Amino acid sequence: MAIHVAITRKILPGKEQEFKESLHHFLGESFTHGGVHGAAMISSFPGAAHNEIGILRTFEDEQERDFFYNSAQFKAWEAYASTLTEAPVYRQLMGLEAWFRSPSPPPRWKMAMATLCGVFPTSIFLYYTIGLFIKDLAPVARLLITAASMVGLLTWVVMPLVIRIMKRWLQSPG
Repeated sequence: MAIHVAITRKILPGKEQEFKESLHHFLGESFTHGGVHGAAMISSFPGAAHNEIGILRTFEDEQERDFFYNSAQFKAWEAYASTLTEAPVYRQLMGLEAWFRSPSPPPRWKMAMATLCGVFPTSIFLYYTIGLFIKDLAPVARLLITAASMVGLLTWVVMPLVIRIMKRWLQSPG
């Protein structure tokens, strides 16, 4: 199962450009490690300090995550990055948090509401589209096809759109 890790770093004054350039280079290099499935840099979140950078990483599993973070490649990067930033904050994203791509996700109730806004119309769409074609299959096969379609649509189409539309509300206090 994929593991998602959010890292927040505060860049020391005057080191912003150097850190961003070196991070961009390191993110690209990190894909040489086979267990890294994704890496992204998020900067200048609304309401965040100008010197705060978010890094999102996706690993194949816990073993690959641990192997990467114990690698010489990562340790060398961490030693260099520590000269440009304050101590980083690492958080493993669980459940819904992985869809909400920011180092500080909204409250769980907001994540649940946004997810419902994605799941409900997607389930109606699937019922009236593929549901018509798979109605004669065995219940387990229908459920598997529906669940796989739901996950794919939510992950790559629906939730990115829902989050983009609801961004201000998700990031507002409360």
